[in-house]
Amino acid sequence: MRRRRWVSPILVFTIAQLAWFALLGLWIYWYVSNYMIFIEVGERISPQFVFSTVNIALLVGGIVLLMAVAMGLALIFSRLNEQLKLNKMYDSFIANVTHELKSPLASIQLYLETLGSREVPPSRRDEFINLMLRDSQRLNALISSILEISGLEDKKKVYKQEFYRADELVRSLVAETREQYNLNNNALHIAGSADCICRVDWRSMKVVLNNLVDNAIKYTAGELHIEVGISSQAGKFIIEVRDRGIGILEEDHKEIFKKFRRVANPDSPTVKGTGLGLYWVREIIRHHRGKISVDSAGLTRGTTFRIELPTYPANKLETTLPAKKETNA
Repeated sequence: MRRRRWVSPILVFTIAQLAWFALLGLWIYWYVSNYMIFIEVGERISPQFVFSTVNIALLVGGIVLLMAVAMGLALIFSRLNEQLKLNKMYDSFIANVTHELKSPLASIQLYLETLGSREVPPSRRDEFINLMLRDSQRLNALISSILEISGLEDKKKVYKQEFYRADELVRSLVAETREQYNLNNNALHIAGSADCICRVDWRSMKVVLNNLVDNAIKYTAGELHIEVGISSQAGKFIIEVRDRGIGILEEDHKEIFKKFRRVANPDSPTVKGTGLGLYWVREIIRHHRGKISVDSAGLTRGTTFRIELPTYPANKLETTLPAKKETNA
């Protein structure tokens, strides 16, 4: 969801220019009127006359308008600097997306050229086909994520939210993620329990968990250990995804959820990405009337992402549970 801007830089620039011309006009008027007075009365007028109430008001008004011009120009330059940073992030995004697209395409092309230029044993042919399918799925996931985020911002994304038992929901999501990333129970496991009902779009919550797990995999240098903690308290269903990765500096905690924002880290200079993953996660959670935050004790100390979602009365589940069981069967 885009934050609405109440002040347009173009409007500010226009007002600043009008204030400048008004200031110039006032000072011209002040000079001409005093000059005409001196022409008419000559030296008979007291020098203190020019410091009358009207003249002082004009002087003060001119100073105020000059300050308004200065503030307007400062705001314009601030917006310009912000736009330049945004353009830099766009350039970085394009470069990253291009890399993410070219890598699987190059891989698919290589396998196809190999299959077309020589005889390949059936076992190797099946391996090549599986690898090409995996790369094509990676391409599809990247393109789908960009389209999904565009739909979120244009408010065209429609969520199919249904009621679930929180425990069952998380266990099904974790099982899918384990299979997708080929992780064992030690690498990705669940801790705690949550005896409550939540209302979510299952597919969107899978995107959330996948992105958080993908981040943990990318930013863990040693043995992978991801814990998905679940609990409920005070009308909230809480999910905490903890890893033992490289961690995040405190000043970057809010930055990582911004669009196109990728935090530079000397411990992971080769990690590639679009800068959209955590932004996408945050927008999904917002559309579920929840909130997400991050906590890390610092570099090399791991990271915890905390998600809070509202809970619902148990009788809500009875209206949709049979259909949901059939869907999951």
